[in-house]
Amino acid sequence: MDLKTASDVSALLDEGAIQLFKASLQGRLLRPGDEGYDKARIVWNGMIDRRPAMIARCLQTDDVLNAVAFARRYGLLVSVKGGGHNVAGNAVCEDGLMIDLSLMNNVTVDPDKQIAVAGAGALWSDLDQETQRYGLATTGGTVSHTGIAGLTLGGGLGWLMGKHGLTCDNLLSVQLVTADARVLTASKTENKDLFWAIRGGGGNFGIVTSFMFQLHPVGPEVVGGMILYPMEQAKEVLQFYRDVARRQPDALMLFAGLLTTPDGLPVIALLVGWFGPTGEAEDRLREVRAFGNPLADLVQAMPYSQLQGMFDAGMAHGIHRYWKSGYIRQIDDAFINTILTNVAKRTSPLAVVLFLHMKGAATRIEAGETAYGLRNDQWDFDIISQWTNPDEAPEQIAWVRNFWNEIEPFTQGVYVNHLDAEDGTSRIRAAYGPNYDRLTELKAKYDPDNFFRLNNNISPLMPANHPTN
Repeated sequence: MDLKTASDVSALLDEGAIQLFKASLQGRLLRPGDEGYDKARIVWNGMIDRRPAMIARCLQTDDVLNAVAFARRYGLLVSVKGGGHNVAGNAVCEDGLMIDLSLMNNVTVDPDKQIAVAGAGALWSDLDQETQRYGLATTGGTVSHTGIAGLTLGGGLGWLMGKHGLTCDNLLSVQLVTADARVLTASKTENKDLFWAIRGGGGNFGIVTSFMFQLHPVGPEVVGGMILYPMEQAKEVLQFYRDVARRQPDALMLFAGLLTTPDGLPVIALLVGWFGPTGEAEDRLREVRAFGNPLADLVQAMPYSQLQGMFDAGMAHGIHRYWKSGYIRQIDDAFINTILTNVAKRTSPLAVVLFLHMKGAATRIEAGETAYGLRNDQWDFDIISQWTNPDEAPEQIAWVRNFWNEIEPFTQGVYVNHLDAEDGTSRIRAAYGPNYDRLTELKAKYDPDNFFRLNNNISPLMPANHPTN
């Protein structure tokens, strides 16, 4: 199928067809110039400024179904917006039809069964707010305004992954609209191959409209926060961090970041989350908190939702950003030296470099159990430049690219949710490792025309006589 990406959408459709589509929606259909259109197309990364021909603001699964059917009928390019947090801005197409799920953000919790059902437009703050009423949670990212849909479908790294696995490991079932405009349920008992694929395969296989998650007792208070050290101690702190992080129990998560405080001081931070009994926190954290001469130790008892929002201010919506990411198996001295040399060259105080440690329960699942297959004890390493003045883009992008060119030889694979718009097939293959070939086969089964292509795309395997060959 030739999905239209040029500005000839109006030539393909007469006004009557558009009005019929609009009437089929419980939600709103927005077009350029309509009230709310510009707000609806804004996403997390301020560099993204695309203009869809139409935005379908869906309120229910039938709206999504009608939007998919309409786009297929007229050969329109489709993008799908959940939380809009993807750095590449895949939620927004240029021309075409943007299917906006952000209004489908309802969350219901069954505290007895420890299960939550959430609409695909929900953010992690929405889910956490409802589950924490009952002292429950599931693995859910590190920034609370991230959408549940993109994070879950890409795997889902988060504070609870050491104790409870990735987000996709806690997924029980989904409702999904396929490329041929069917509504399916996928779980371990229904459409099992599809359920395997969406647990890490991203948005390649359909539009998930609702998620059912397994919950776990968490909180209402946990112990966490930052321990800040001057940048002059960064090498010693990272050497300590690489050693101490791997010998901690599943319930203790240690991340690290090189950042700038609000008052302009470059620092290195140990980021701590203890998810065991609060009475044990002092003993469990003694070794970490005793290290070196910190500028500030901000670790304390806090609501789980507060820990979930610890990075929110530094990752605010609308800031321009560009990043590169990869998995690191070992933090050796050569790697540390390369990091510190490049961090010294950064010019934006909003730029951050992060280590997110993947360990414990997330690594004890077999690689073939889900589409997310890179289940090593490793660090997701992220170089993130952020800035507010658009004129700074060339300088900031160059800093990240130069940094990445020196870092990439140390990496093995990548987290699919952290790929950027420049990452092509080889990097996508690297994100799936041994599972990539099976994913291409399932893509051919569920989306042979690659209808869902504005994502970290898995191309279908086409038979030789397929009409698109």
